[in-house]
Amino acid sequence: MSLRAEVSSLPRPVWVLFAGTLVNRLGGFVLFFLILYLRQKGYSVPQAGLALSAYGVGGVAAAFIGGHLADRIGRRNTIVVSMFLSSATVLALSQAQALSTIVVVTALTGLSAELYRPAASALVADLTAPGERVTAFAVYRIAVNLGVAVGPAMGGFLADRSFFSLFVIDAVTSALFAVIALFALPNTRGEPATGGKPRGSVRVILGDRGFLVFLAASLLGSIVFMQFNGTLPLQIRAHGFPNSLYGIMMSINGALVLIFELPLSSLTRRRPAPGVMALGLLLIGLGFSLTGANASPVALIVAVIVWTSGEIVFVPVAAAYVANIAPGDMRGRYQGMWAGTWSASHILAPALGTAVFAVSPPLLWSLCAATGLVAAMVMLAVAPARAHN
Repeated sequence: MSLRAEVSSLPRPVWVLFAGTLVNRLGGFVLFFLILYLRQKGYSVPQAGLALSAYGVGGVAAAFIGGHLADRIGRRNTIVVSMFLSSATVLALSQAQALSTIVVVTALTGLSAELYRPAASALVADLTAPGERVTAFAVYRIAVNLGVAVGPAMGGFLADRSFFSLFVIDAVTSALFAVIALFALPNTRGEPATGGKPRGSVRVILGDRGFLVFLAASLLGSIVFMQFNGTLPLQIRAHGFPNSLYGIMMSINGALVLIFELPLSSLTRRRPAPGVMALGLLLIGLGFSLTGANASPVALIVAVIVWTSGEIVFVPVAAAYVANIAPGDMRGRYQGMWAGTWSASHILAPALGTAVFAVSPPLLWSLCAATGLVAAMVMLAVAPARAHN
């Protein structure tokens, strides 16, 4: 089947999910500009980094809770709960003033905004065959990155005028996604457990050594990747460039994914997953290491192109890998564990990144290259993807 035919054959609920995700991501400003918002309010770099890490704490909890809910109450119901809660907490964050309150509300925002991710990924896996999943996840990421291509550029200009408008638009688009999910998505729960009896998820996951190796490599790579919304904007400001340059760079990232990820997926889906994922992690580390090469906008844009190439190679194959190896009754929890590595990086990346950045920005970008290399080497130890029937 050709790539065009495979994309066209994706079921209608998958396209509905893509549409809802696009709406949500078009207004997903707050995470991108949170650290700059807090700096404008007078908080120090470490304090702003602490708040951003709090988002990651909520995201880690969301990965586990969201995966469990996706398998128990269904994918659609989890998405609806997540998006309505996200709308409320984002508005609450806009009104928080004291640092302690900001940290707590940011953690709640991370919990609610990230709760839907395991359910959305599990729903894509429920509705597609194993051989179609790299393509399906690539199309899903097109929806995400179309929002990223448009949203941050608009958000950068809005942030230069009114940060409050970012919170309002974020809340509205989250609520719209909830409504779309409520009325147009199926509430799937995956396949029944073998023998009809639920299995202990902790025991199953801890016994899957290949999956644990994958998670370790993914965590290392995501710590590097998450510098994009922590130390990268700080580096841009340190060079004396405006917020709008950061927004433009994030839009370039989204545009590259839109243009190249789906065509590239027709090649990567035919290659052994560990090698493809290792290449992606290596490019992510290299790209961020180039951020500190010099102070020109051109050099920063080249760096974005390199680490975006790594993202394009790594993420769709990794998402399909997790879907293919997960037991049918545990897709939500496996996707939740993988999402947990990205959420954990929301905690670790800002805290580690800002601490090293405060000492020496060049050291930070060198460590990104080294970490990407280690992550790639670990990923090569992952067993080829196996599909559960």
